Order: sequence, then structure tokens, then C-alpha cells
Amino acid sequence: MTKVYAGLGSNLGNKRENITRAIGRINAYEEISIKEKSGFYDTAPVGGPPQPDYVNCVIEMETEIEPQTLLKEFKKIEVELGRKSGVRWGPRVVDLDILLYGDRIINDHNLKIPHERMHERIFVLEPLCEISSDIKHPVSGISFSELLEKLK
Repeated sequence: MTKVYAGLGSNLGNKRENITRAIGRINAYEEISIKEKSGFYDTAPVGGPPQPDYVNCVIEMETEIEPQTLLKEFKKIEVELGRKSGVRWGPRVVDLDILLYGDRIINDHNLKIPHERMHERIFVLEPLCEISSDIKHPVSGISFSELLEKLK
């Protein structure tokens, strides 16, 4: 089993309920075991058009589902919960991002692991550090808690 971290966000409708429903869908997969869940973090949007604030959290899970397949399943969950195609970085019912997949580094056209901007985003680092402050960025080798301190 590989340890995987995923970021979840929502800024439309009942944000906390949207994230809770997404976690429930992820947890329904027999091949996924959710180990930890951060608290909810209210955050201002970064980039994109003017839009409502987000609620974000991070989950730690274990799975043997390959990264590209996991991405496809996450995209299915987003659509099932009401996500529509739209403006890049625009408002959304739910957003599911694979942040880390073990120590793997993936640079595919549709999937970058570690998530390419996670080290620049407090709304990812705070919930990640809440549940696992000792892990390090697989490229830079810097702990995520150090990266968070630099951003604050």
C-alpha cells in the first residue's frame, strides 16, 4: 500500500458538506483506506476570477490504485457531486487534487506529483502539516512544516 495525500476544496453550496460527501465517496472504494483527515480551513481564493471563499482540507490514505487511475476516479467523483467545466481556477462544488503519492515524482501532461504548486499554498500546507508535519517535499527535501513557516 502506498501513502497518498489528497487536497479537497469547495467554494459553492454547502462547502463542508460537499467535502464530507467527497470523502465518503473516496472511502467507499475497497482499494482505498483513509487514515487521517485534517480539520476544515476557510481560505480566500488564489488566482482565477472573483469568487467566494473556499473550505479546504487534506486527507491521508493508503491505496494500490495507480496515480492515473486514481486521478480518473477523483474526476468522476467531482462530476458526480456537481462540478461543471468552466474557467480555470474558477468556483467549484468540489475539487480533488492528488498532492503526494508516496515518494513518486510524476510529470505527465495531466498529472503532476507532487502537486506543482502545493509548496506555495498555505491552504494546502496548513491542513497537510496538521495531519503529517514531518513529511518532506520529494523534490526539494524540505519539510512541509518548514515550507509553511516560510510562507507565513
